[in-house]
Amino acid sequence: MTKESIQKILIEFKLNGSLLQWTPLTSGLINETFMVTEENGQQYILQKINTQVFKNASILMDNIQFALPVLKADDYSQITFLNTTTGTNHLIQDNDFWRMMIYIPNSTTFNTTTQTSTAFEAGRIIGKFHQLLQHADTALFNDTLPKFHNLDFRTQEFQEALQNAESQKKEIAHIAIKKAQSFLKELQYLNTSILPVRICHNDTKLNNILFSKSTKKALCLIDLDTIMKGYFFYDFGDAIRTVVNNAPEDEQNHELINFDESLFKAFVDGLASNRSFLTAADKDSLPLGAVFMPFIHGLRALTDYLNNNRYYKVTYENQNLDRCSSLFNFAEKALKKKDFMAAYIAKVLV
Repeated sequence: MTKESIQKILIEFKLNGSLLQWTPLTSGLINETFMVTEENGQQYILQKINTQVFKNASILMDNIQFALPVLKADDYSQITFLNTTTGTNHLIQDNDFWRMMIYIPNSTTFNTTTQTSTAFEAGRIIGKFHQLLQHADTALFNDTLPKFHNLDFRTQEFQEALQNAESQKKEIAHIAIKKAQSFLKELQYLNTSILPVRICHNDTKLNNILFSKSTKKALCLIDLDTIMKGYFFYDFGDAIRTVVNNAPEDEQNHELINFDESLFKAFVDGLASNRSFLTAADKDSLPLGAVFMPFIHGLRALTDYLNNNRYYKVTYENQNLDRCSSLFNFAEKALKKKDFMAAYIAKVLV
């Protein structure tokens, strides 16, 4: 992005582009993000939505606007989007889709944690998110990423990628391919027909939770692009895969991948403080959900690897395969902890 093009965008969001500083943020895998700072220190988050991934970004913003009015409480910080000069919450310029939020000051995120206090807060804020949204009208929300966590759909994508992939790639990935086929047999026992459909975040990895730098309390969930219908075990399992494991998503040394029972207990303890929305069926789905979510992410990474890295940003050729292998390894560890998880959930989420 050039200085002139950024300034032009900022002016459309009613800011003086010539008096602002901006810095690219590189942690996201999908969208382009910038930190924007005014002379007085006020900060904003400017994002260009990846419309190759989100085919209808206007629907994405509609879902967010349906959710935001109820996503506020004394213990839940509200996210605020700026309107443009024409009164919309986004800007389409030169076929690019932009939005801008007020940065919540004194806040931070974590990719991983070793602190039970952080795990507790993660569980608490995810429970609070669902508690606030439990009565939302699901009919208002459209799928920004259709069949995002749908196992049948992701399996079909995988099978098609496997059929069309280069033979060399299939040979390199043969261990991951075999594991994928084994997990698919195990996960057939996850029955979603008895689960209530909820408005979920659908991407509750730890670094999508904003924390206060001073109090260390969780403030809110961020990166709301995937707010849409789903099942609670989606958000539970996605959080568990990053809260109880200290290794990064593409860790190549699998000995560093772990399932920390103390962090799991702390997370569930935090969830228990906002557990009133959970049904018995929800609770029963959680242990296998903690296997399902790392697996489904791993399957998507494997599919993308076989498809020559169309979806996720990669910094080296086999990064998606490393992501897949790491995620499958954690899913294996979570599967071995299924009885432990079920017992602690039954004890605490009563």
